[in-house]
Amino acid sequence: MVLKMKIKNIIIIVCIVVFVLAFASAYTVSEIEQVVITQFGELKGETVDDPGLHFKIPIIQQANYFPKNLLEWDGDPGQIPTLDKTYIWVDTFARWKITDPVKFFQTVNNTVIALGRLDDIIDPAVRNFITSYSLIETVRTSNRKLDTMDEIELEDTQKDQTAMFNITTGREKITRGILEQARPKLEKFGIELVDVQIKRINYVEQVRTSVYERMIAERNQIAEKFRSEGQGEARKIFGEKERDLKKITSEAYKSAQEIKGKADARAVKIYASAYSLDPEFYSFTKTLEIYNLALDKNSSVILSTNSEFFKYLKGYDK
Repeated sequence: MVLKMKIKNIIIIVCIVVFVLAFASAYTVSEIEQVVITQFGELKGETVDDPGLHFKIPIIQQANYFPKNLLEWDGDPGQIPTLDKTYIWVDTFARWKITDPVKFFQTVNNTVIALGRLDDIIDPAVRNFITSYSLIETVRTSNRKLDTMDEIELEDTQKDQTAMFNITTGREKITRGILEQARPKLEKFGIELVDVQIKRINYVEQVRTSVYERMIAERNQIAEKFRSEGQGEARKIFGEKERDLKKITSEAYKSAQEIKGKADARAVKIYASAYSLDPEFYSFTKTLEIYNLALDKNSSVILSTNSEFFKYLKGYDK
């Protein structure tokens, strides 16, 4: 019985050891991972990048995992002078991936050290290209006309300034140049630099104030130009209104005078026709009108009774 118990315990122990060793030898690889097997720090075999369950020698071999997907590098913003001596803050970012895990493990070993290598290689490339071109080349990609200038007529000075800002390289080619310069230097680390882009460009504080003041002055100049054009257009409209008003008034006065003249002529004709029937009655009515105009209750007139003026106030023979 004792022997059987010992055999049973040994079998259990062996099973446990086998299970532990089997568990220690197994490892899994996901779709976004790749594994390098090392034995006492030395590489063993090829890179394992097939997703699924894999096995290694337990205890003495170790699985080193590295990401297979795109990784992010975000550079620290730095102050860089452009070719035209304008100091700007440049903030860049990049995307990279591990293409040779064996070489990556032998050189940088982990992603933290790899990011330091990216700092050492990408930052100088960015500085080199920014200092080789003017600010306008870094900011713009093409000579496309700015939307803010669509409705503004450029003066001669502004046209000369626009000619000075002609783009020959542009931001897109600059970032492509940074990528092409930095990519070969990272291949020895088993790293492929996929893309480099400028995230943000800004003036340093000293330059920013003067730039804002210049922008304000330019906008004030444009606003003043619009105001002067508006005032000129207002004066033009006001002048046309006055001209039209005078024209309408003169034409109305002309028409009124013509109508009045025709009416007076017709009235005279009617009066003449009426008074021609009895001239003496016409003379009598006109004399009465003169009495009414010349004399009132406060008037005092001394005239001879034989005066022609009062002939209708006294009897006379027809």
